[in-house]
Amino acid sequence: MRNYSCQKSFGALLVFAAMALCGAAAAQDTQVLVNTGSADGLVGALSRRPSADKVETETADDFVLKQTTVITGANITGLITPATPLSNIANVEVELYHIFPEDSIIQSSISVPSRMNSPSDVEIDSATRDAGQGTLSFAAKLLDANFTAKNSVVNGINKKPLNTTHGEGAKTGEEVEIAITFTKPIVLPAGHYFFRPEVLVTGGDFLYLSAPRPIVAPGAAIPGDLQAWIRNSRLAPDWLRIGSDIIVSPTTPTFNMTFSLSGVALQNVGTQGQPNCHGETISDLAGQFGSVDSAAFALGFSSVKALQDAFRAFCEP
Repeated sequence: MRNYSCQKSFGALLVFAAMALCGAAAAQDTQVLVNTGSADGLVGALSRRPSADKVETETADDFVLKQTTVITGANITGLITPATPLSNIANVEVELYHIFPEDSIIQSSISVPSRMNSPSDVEIDSATRDAGQGTLSFAAKLLDANFTAKNSVVNGINKKPLNTTHGEGAKTGEEVEIAITFTKPIVLPAGHYFFRPEVLVTGGDFLYLSAPRPIVAPGAAIPGDLQAWIRNSRLAPDWLRIGSDIIVSPTTPTFNMTFSLSGVALQNVGTQGQPNCHGETISDLAGQFGSVDSAAFALGFSSVKALQDAFRAFCEP
């Protein structure tokens, strides 16, 4: 059980009331930060964890944070094989990336048409979350038992000049939404990033479904919205644009992917890399949420120590 002073202050007999009040504060502070909208049925792109007989394949789309933010959850929508039990969704991993060339080696000769505005070579290590490691939890629900994506990218992820395949045709299956909770919340400064979920499905695959581009309601526009990219372990560290490099269709030239991110935007934090960053940040959090204990609860950390550790890492990038 979490140990917060906002619970203790009501005394042992009123602990449940205190928990309810703290929970209400957390719900009030948490909001949807990014939302690309609903699946548009145009494409399903493979995004799967590696397994004994399957190569890792990553599909990523971008998002923007206007200020330092604690990301507490995400939702993704994808396609799995018809009649697959939801319990077969065995694991989910999330990685976040900067934009190339940050965290990358700029090669003199690369194997793709362009790396401009692609995800970096490697992920932001401190932001990786994995259900298998206990740093996220997830729950899946069925949206549509008979959903069709008009095109797909599964195996046709090739180095240039063989990158243009026009896709691998329509796929029909179960449209599922996976709600992700980061049991270890992610702290990021303002910036432009890529979000990459991977899903392990026992006996099948997860095709990450596209969302409209430009974004329409119920989604919210992303400043400088970039298109979705994909790679597998044979192409890495390079990435291909799903629309511009692989499908290359005049009617659907680029794609977004279907996801949302939720969390809390912070009013003030210390300056990364400065000696007083951590102290200033903790003081600012106490001011925004009423106390450090309340901040830990509202931001989804398991304890004040977990919050302190996360912002200590944030201050020393």
